[in-house]
Amino acid sequence: MTQTITTKTPTKVPLGKGAQHSAIERAIMLVIAALKDVATLLLLLAVLPINAAIVLAALLTNAVSRPFQNTPTQATTAKTVLINGGKMTKALQLARSFHRAGHRVVLIETHKYWLVGHRFSNAVDRFYTVPNEHSPDYAQALLDIVQREQVDTYVPVCSPAASYFDSQAITVLSPHCEVLHVPPNKIDLLDDKYQFAKAAESFGLAVPKSYRITQAQQVIDFDFSNETRKYILKSIPYDSVRRLDLTRLPRETPEETAAFVRSLPISDSKPWIMQEFIPGQEYCTHSTLRAGELRMHCCCESSAFQINYENVDKPEITDWVRTFAAGLTLTGQASFDFIEAYDDGKVYAIECNPRTHSAITMFYNEPAVATAYLEQTPLQEPVQPTASSKPTYWIYHEIWRLLTHLADPKATLNRIKTIAQGKDAIFDWRDPLPFLMVHHWQIPLLLLQDLRKGTGWIRIDFNIGKLVQLGGD
Repeated sequence: MTQTITTKTPTKVPLGKGAQHSAIERAIMLVIAALKDVATLLLLLAVLPINAAIVLAALLTNAVSRPFQNTPTQATTAKTVLINGGKMTKALQLARSFHRAGHRVVLIETHKYWLVGHRFSNAVDRFYTVPNEHSPDYAQALLDIVQREQVDTYVPVCSPAASYFDSQAITVLSPHCEVLHVPPNKIDLLDDKYQFAKAAESFGLAVPKSYRITQAQQVIDFDFSNETRKYILKSIPYDSVRRLDLTRLPRETPEETAAFVRSLPISDSKPWIMQEFIPGQEYCTHSTLRAGELRMHCCCESSAFQINYENVDKPEITDWVRTFAAGLTLTGQASFDFIEAYDDGKVYAIECNPRTHSAITMFYNEPAVATAYLEQTPLQEPVQPTASSKPTYWIYHEIWRLLTHLADPKATLNRIKTIAQGKDAIFDWRDPLPFLMVHHWQIPLLLLQDLRKGTGWIRIDFNIGKLVQLGGD
């Protein structure tokens, strides 16, 4: 009996205390999350008068000068273009490019983001919301809009989670309109970092050593002793938080390596890739493709959390993409990540994401975007950003960086130079309302929703128009 009491007492008391501590910790976290929401809302409210004045000035200037402006370029055959991903800046950029070429734009988003500020753009003729891409009604909802608006071309500007479902919708939509997206028989290959690497190797293209991981034990048992470079682990299914974790393997001891790997959600249903880590300069690209032809392309230096884009000329990267696209006869949009190794100077492709890249914001003053997307006549060379294209940024990200690095004069000067020499990706003097509505309608409403639910967020991403949250979309 003594033995039984002794056994029960220690387990019962800590569990009760643990539950109590857990409740207290949860309450503290909710309070911190609420304070963060309120503080951010107050900051946005404080700058509202300034932004409202700028937008009002732009609207008045446009109203006065409109009779003296040249009419927009008219396409030979005006088309109705359907664009999804309406909350993201890249969707706004495409809408503007198509509109200025004389095409009609219909913008859509999921019901969750009915509040998107880009719907107020003068480039958008109609706006609709549709079910979440996981819904069995998603493809039918797209078809209903295609038929109602007599859409000629559907250009998905999809989230990582939606690229597969937009590909599946091609079967439903293709009898009614063209879909500029990677088809179902190729989408899995591009979205899977391991399959992508193997396909690139088959075309003689350079990629890092890669291994598919479905169990933590595979990494624990891996013999790192003969490797000249470290390795990193990346989730093959998109992970908005852990994708920024570049922990090098192996760790200092086998025990640390095992502990780290076991902390990750690796399984048969959620495979990871263990990939050679190559120190070097990172680059990201956007490519628009038709039947293997590279029709539009840009390249810029990259980072883990990419919010600045400046075009750079890297012919070896362009050639890599051209060879890969031709090898798979790709149609759609693709974003490639590369690294130029410090040790051997070679360019290695790290991964491919079969969707639009935010680097497309660099095409804000390129008149041939619509031609690259909507016409089928082959081009002599892919459309690239104009020589006068300024680097793009998102002003609130830059201001936050400026305020958090005031103690570092060099960093402060760099931020000021970025703002002075670049262009805000959302603001356009001819189309100013999206800038006001994203920052003082879309994001505040998302913050109010978070305040009500107490979910919490890691950061605000003005580029993709949402709060980045653990387990979020």
